[in-house]
Amino acid sequence: MFRLLSEGHPILRYGIAALISVCANLLSQELTLRSLPGAPLMAAIIVGTLVGFLIKHVIDKTWTFREGYTGPAGEAQRITLSGLFSVFTTLIFWGFELGFYAIWQTDFAKYLGAVLGLAIGYVLKFCLDRRHVFREATV
Repeated sequence: MFRLLSEGHPILRYGIAALISVCANLLSQELTLRSLPGAPLMAAIIVGTLVGFLIKHVIDKTWTFREGYTGPAGEAQRITLSGLFSVFTTLIFWGFELGFYAIWQTDFAKYLGAVLGLAIGYVLKFCLDRRHVFREATV
């Protein structure tokens, strides 16, 4: 099964990496809140976001796009660019989630907007990462 996934299209691997990243993000948030009961929710969100981003970046570099090490300057440039793209696509996600909620005022609409925003954001980020971040990729 793992071999089949590893040989699959990079967008399939990207989707799997996204799921792993989301799980790591949420788990990190929960662990932060449980280990620091007085911590504000925003602190947990920041921790989760950082953990999720770093895990996603490493998986994308090594497994999704199969790019080799490019030296400290190259790696710093790739992480920075990937981070900027992540901020941009997160704004799309939040825009859809909050926009759907503002229009229809229901939890269903909010979550539907979130799912659509995440889907659009991840597809866009895949295209941006593939074209601008992992240019040396072997896939």
